[in-house]
Amino acid sequence: MKVAVLDITGKETGRKVDLSDDVFGIEPNEHAIYLDVKQYLAHQRQGNHKAKERAEIAGSTRKIKKQKGTGTARAGSIKSPVFRGGGRIFGPRPKDYNQKLNKNVKRLARKSALSQKTKAKSLVVVEDFNFEAPKTKDFVSFLTSLGIENNKSLVVLGGANDNVYLSSRNLERSEVINSSELNTYKIVNANSIVLTESALEGIESNLKK
Repeated sequence: MKVAVLDITGKETGRKVDLSDDVFGIEPNEHAIYLDVKQYLAHQRQGNHKAKERAEIAGSTRKIKKQKGTGTARAGSIKSPVFRGGGRIFGPRPKDYNQKLNKNVKRLARKSALSQKTKAKSLVVVEDFNFEAPKTKDFVSFLTSLGIENNKSLVVLGGANDNVYLSSRNLERSEVINSSELNTYKIVNANSIVLTESALEGIESNLKK
């Protein structure tokens, strides 16, 4: 599949690149996408939730009242969960939410997500670009020239570029990443995908394995 390469002003450069059918033209596997997104979101959880249980509460261990004759239920410890300030019954404990996923399934999920965006015409390829200095105004102009300034966009670069990254950092609906950071969640979460030529080469070389 051939697509036109655009410049930073959104105009065609007269060149075309061939998108690999093995990466951008497969039949999407919805279940693989679901599994990969589920794993990504699970890994975002810190799992450090913790409540003190009865044995961990600081307090006196003496019996707080006599066993009989009070007219109320017997009670042996101020740290009992039935009292204010006592321990919590079956409280949350630290937990590891990490999930394992076969690397072939993850690769299939990324290819499926990219194929979906390509089929929906939500993916464009631009030539490698840079800004003279970090300016949000320049990045907004770039998005406007592509007609995606109001979309949730993902711009994928071939390598680190501080000027482009810093120019996008103040924009809530846009994100700039390197091709090595691309994952299924970021692809699915964006309405528009912008790939530079160098990023395209990196993505295809990684996903064709």
